[in-house]
Amino acid sequence: MRKYGFLSVLSLMLFACQEEQAPVPAIDWSQEKSSNFSKNVAIDEDLDIKMYLEQRKSWQMIETGSGLRYFIYQKGTGEKAASGMIAEVKFDISLLDGTKCYKTENGETETFKIDRSEIETGVQEGIKYMRVGDKAKFIVPSHLGHGLSGDFEKIPPLTTLVIDLELVALSVK
Repeated sequence: MRKYGFLSVLSLMLFACQEEQAPVPAIDWSQEKSSNFSKNVAIDEDLDIKMYLEQRKSWQMIETGSGLRYFIYQKGTGEKAASGMIAEVKFDISLLDGTKCYKTENGETETFKIDRSEIETGVQEGIKYMRVGDKAKFIVPSHLGHGLSGDFEKIPPLTTLVIDLELVALSVK
């Protein structure tokens, strides 16, 4: 009986020492608010892109249905890129304000499988307009890039990317 009495007292002491937790406030978010937020971000981003391109009138950008803008400024004569191929590329990635994020070093290339890798959706779409030897500029809105989270390193959330891409080679594996 003493044992149960001791456990009862110990339990009361433990519960008595706990701080009272404040209730968690309800989050007032809905699908409609999410949709409106996304639309407003897209509108603002589109205005930023248009202002950026206003200063670069020589870039003959083509806009796709997804919002990707691309301009092939040097034409190659090689094979056309397609889904499932391995692309070997050189790239330079920056933000609209000119901040450099990533770049392949001199003589180096990167490879990825088209439509089957974690490369930005905008690059996956844009590379399929290219041939080996092409050099292109892509303007990749955040929804085709790193979206709401950024890349947790050099690319902030909700950021448009300017990508200069050279398609060096293609292979099938």
